[in-house]
Amino acid sequence: MLGWFKKKKTAEDTPPISLQGEESGSAGIVAEEEQGKDNRKGLFKRLQERLSKTRDSLVSRVDNLFLGKKQIDAELLDELEEILITADLGVYTTLDLLDEIRAKVSRQELKDPQALKSALKKRMLSFFDWYETTEMKFPEKGPFVIMVVGVNGVGKTTTIGKMANKFVRSGRSVLLVAADTFRAAAIDQLKVWGERVGVDVVAKEQGADPSSVIYDAMDYAAPRNFDVIIIDTAGRLHTKVNLMEELKKINRVINKKIAGAPHETMLILDATTGQNSISQAKLFNEAVGLTGLVLTKLDGTAKGGIVVNISHDFKIPIRFIGIGEKLDDLRDFVPHEFIEALFANGASQEQ
Repeated sequence: MLGWFKKKKTAEDTPPISLQGEESGSAGIVAEEEQGKDNRKGLFKRLQERLSKTRDSLVSRVDNLFLGKKQIDAELLDELEEILITADLGVYTTLDLLDEIRAKVSRQELKDPQALKSALKKRMLSFFDWYETTEMKFPEKGPFVIMVVGVNGVGKTTTIGKMANKFVRSGRSVLLVAADTFRAAAIDQLKVWGERVGVDVVAKEQGADPSSVIYDAMDYAAPRNFDVIIIDTAGRLHTKVNLMEELKKINRVINKKIAGAPHETMLILDATTGQNSISQAKLFNEAVGLTGLVLTKLDGTAKGGIVVNISHDFKIPIRFIGIGEKLDDLRDFVPHEFIEALFANGASQEQ
């Protein structure tokens, strides 16, 4: 998974032939592997720290519930259900989690609270089993086109800038398209991100027809062989009927200019809104058919359980999670890392 950010291979990427013998080469490989492990530990620790509010609202409350308990009874399971629902796992996800737990308890496969916690973690992780077949794939020819949707205020334009940075760092050429012409601030912000990460931006004045911006952007892109085109769109949900019709029109224009595009329709969600993000996902999915999600602001909320909830309810892959303001804080979503970080106890816990 995550192959779309693998660096494009060039002649410069071919490793030089070692003239110092096989032993020296092996030592170099070992050193690289150790450095990679250290980097992964550092990234995991940061993820663990940034999920602290959700962990306090979910796992710490579960630990307190289990404290001093030696057996699993109906009262404990009822209290656990309340904790899971209030941590924004949602009613249906919680019921699905606990149905299996209750069945195991009745069969006496689970006899103590700590074993229950382990079973809870394993069951949560099972909600992501289908992720193995959800990788974004570049088309055989032409640019990879991403249409980004979402309501105002979720961090859509910032996420686009950070995503562009990821592609640039992997050696891809990127074009940004400012099709959110409803807000002048969105156009200006995208231009700033374009300058910051060193990519081209196609934009028009505020109030221009978004489809015309996209049409011009595709004409601009055609002779320049961009690897990736990322299109920002408006998010004024208070006029949702007009917005959804506009998005459908944009979709048709993109497909007319590049057959099969957009290859990815990505919804940005603000994790701090909790259950509101479920209704947003439903609305946008019905209108344009989502292929990926991004959950932002997970570092500032105790509602991170929404990640498990939305994966369970929609079966739409989460591509990225936002855990801070820095460029590198838009993280590739790796389910087992997320669950491990959520359940981690103390700074010494490692993935």
